[in-house]
Amino acid sequence: MVVKNKIILIVTRLTMVLTTGLLALTANAGDLRIVVSDGDGAALEHAVVQLTPKFEPSAPLADMPSAEMRQQNTLFEPFVLPVRVGTNVSFPNLDEARHHVYSFSRAKPFELRLYGKDESNSITFDNPGVVALGCNIHDNMLAYIFVTEAPMYLTTGAEGIAAFTGLENGVYDVSIWHPGQRDRDNNESWTVEVVDGEIVRNVSVELRRVWGQQRDPAEGQY
Repeated sequence: MVVKNKIILIVTRLTMVLTTGLLALTANAGDLRIVVSDGDGAALEHAVVQLTPKFEPSAPLADMPSAEMRQQNTLFEPFVLPVRVGTNVSFPNLDEARHHVYSFSRAKPFELRLYGKDESNSITFDNPGVVALGCNIHDNMLAYIFVTEAPMYLTTGAEGIAAFTGLENGVYDVSIWHPGQRDRDNNESWTVEVVDGEIVRNVSVELRRVWGQQRDPAEGQY
């Protein structure tokens, strides 16, 4: 009976420790919603929102994922692809037509010579910066790979929102990049303190009057 009571006591204490730990994790996590608009107040799609903690996180960073820049319907997909430095990006061709992908960008100049449907190539992006992509065969195709050193990043959708959930409480550097921003060399940046619950921040990005955007292919250009 004594042994049984000791076992029950140990299990009870272990349950209390685990429960306390889970409550502590829940209590020390917050959400951050960044709402991005252009100079006219319209929701801004394709903005890359980056977060860098100004403290030592209690948990290690997630493994660096691979990424994909597809060629589909004679377009690049996605139009803006953020990746962490050192990420290997695959370039699958899902079209019937052949594509010839290239970039003259300082961060990563490269060339993927003509290849056809269901073929794929890959490139490792080992320097931070903006990599503009084109296709030698289809002039309408244009995309951007944004290579960042930030550990966390999201791209805004059509509603201009990037929502980070379950962030450890603390102060973060927040930085925003968009391919059409007026000042190409100066990303919008500030700091924010994340606490329990949700924090919403609104930010406006001034765009150039003319900037590179991908166009749908002309009829018969598939």
